[in-house]
Formats: sequence, structure tokens, C-alpha cells
Amino acid sequence: MEQPVNTSVTIAGVTLKNPVTVASGTFGSGMEYSEFVDLNKLGAVTTKGVANVPWPGNPTPRIAEIHGGMMNAIGLQNPGIDMFIRRDIPFLKEFDTKIIVNVCGKSTEDYIDVVEKLSDTDADLLEINVSCPNVKEGGIAFGQNPKALYDITKAVKAVAKQPIIMKLSPNVTDITEMAKAAEAAGTDAVSLINTITGMKIDVNRRTFAVANKTAGVSGPAIHPIAVRMVYQTAHAVKVPVIGMGGIATTEDALEMIMAGATAVAVGTANFYNPYATSMIIDGIEEYMKKHGITDIRQLIGCVK
Repeated sequence: MEQPVNTSVTIAGVTLKNPVTVASGTFGSGMEYSEFVDLNKLGAVTTKGVANVPWPGNPTPRIAEIHGGMMNAIGLQNPGIDMFIRRDIPFLKEFDTKIIVNVCGKSTEDYIDVVEKLSDTDADLLEINVSCPNVKEGGIAFGQNPKALYDITKAVKAVAKQPIIMKLSPNVTDITEMAKAAEAAGTDAVSLINTITGMKIDVNRRTFAVANKTAGVSGPAIHPIAVRMVYQTAHAVKVPVIGMGGIATTEDALEMIMAGATAVAVGTANFYNPYATSMIIDGIEEYMKKHGITDIRQLIGCVK
């Protein structure tokens, strides 16, 4: 008889039936994808970033394809927290999956406003996107300065009713320094990596391919960099790590888990293969059965 396998993982007291979620901004709030993907199957759905007021996003064009991935400068376009609470959370609540709400803002006050409004909702975890430019500090992202990251983490943690996950930017010299700052300020978990800053020139138009000039690079091209940063972070902090960055296959997800990620998020792959998450969830189970692994925790951080 085949041995049953346990794929459930726990992040800050919240148990996910399996370690697979989606990367913020690649899945909306699941509405569009629910025609293709059984949301009940996912460990969690991570929503697109939501701010205290609606954001229009950046001017177009704001997406470009590249070898091994894509670039985006959407600019966190979103309907604002009030619409999100009315529409998106009730939709997700219909499914047997955990809800991770991604929060963005341009100042500490913006983040606090959103987090406070989410306190009485069914959101299970809050992922704080610190790659937003801090308008009061001249536009550098909160996540690129350890002191700014420490301060925003502490401020959000003080008001949050749900556990918080600080989403780290890879556009720094030392990712472990950032992870330690977030941990010291009281974060319950960290997620990484966000997109890597890049640029593409349209040689026929002789101008930038994306109106914003620079954009966030995602997809398979960044996967090895993400695995390295997840490994470093998992060895630098004691809080759980959610790994993401170019995960498109079961093997990619297992790499992240073996590097030390408790859970993984699938991003760019959703755009060209809406079934990617389901395939990865099945693939992890098959891998465990094939190799006689009864509990996913035997794989988390197994590569030292």
C-alpha cells in the first residue's frame, strides 16, 4: 500500500495544506484564474498588491518579453483597499485555501492604513511589499535600506492583527542584512525575491521598450539568483522563508524548498501556463512518494 504523504506547512501559526502559493501581481485575486485552476487545491492565494487608495499604475507600454522571462513596470495598479475588501476577500473566502494579502504604500502611514483596515477581514497573512518607493525618503524603496526596512516592519507589526511577511527586494548588496533587519523588527516570515531591476531597448523604435525606462525582471532567467538568495536568507534568520523567482516546474519548486523555503510562490509561469501551480503541487507529491519521503519537512532546507 502506498504511504500517504504530508505536504502541509505552517507559517506563523497558519497551516497551508501544501507549500504552493502564487506570486503577488501574477494572479489577480484568483478570479480570472478560477476558470483554469481549482483554487481549493492551492496552499494559499497571494493577492495583487493593494494600497489605501486606488492607484492608476504607470503609463504604457509597461510589459516587455525577454529571453527567459519578462519585464514589467505595472506600477502596482490596484482598485484600493475598500473595493478589495468588498469584492476580493468574499470571493476568496468561498475556497478552501489560505488568503495572503499583499500590501503596498508610498509612506508608513499608507501601509498602516491598509493593515488596520484588513484587521477585521478573513485575510490569513499579510505580505508587505517593501519594494515600493518611499516618497518621503526621496523615492528609494523601503526594502533597500536596512534602517527603513526595520522601521516599516516595526510600525506594521505594531498594528497588524494577522502575522506579517516582509517581501524582500533583491536589489541590494546583501540580502541577509535586509532579512536580519526585518527579523529584528519582529516580522513573522520573509518572502523573496521580488523582481530584479532591468532595462530593455527597442532597437527598431530606438527607445525604451517600457515607458518607465526600467522594469522588474521575472521568470526563469532569475531563478538561480533567487535560489541563492533564499538559501542565504534561510541560513541567516530563524523565521520561515517563502521562496519565489522563476519557479515554473516541480524541480524549480523543490530547489527552493531544499534551499530552505517553507513555501514557494509561482509567478510569471502563470501567464503562459495557468496550470503551473496545479502541476507543481501534484509533482511535489509524486516526488515524495517516489523517494519515500512522508513529510515535506524532511525536504525543507535539506541541502546544507
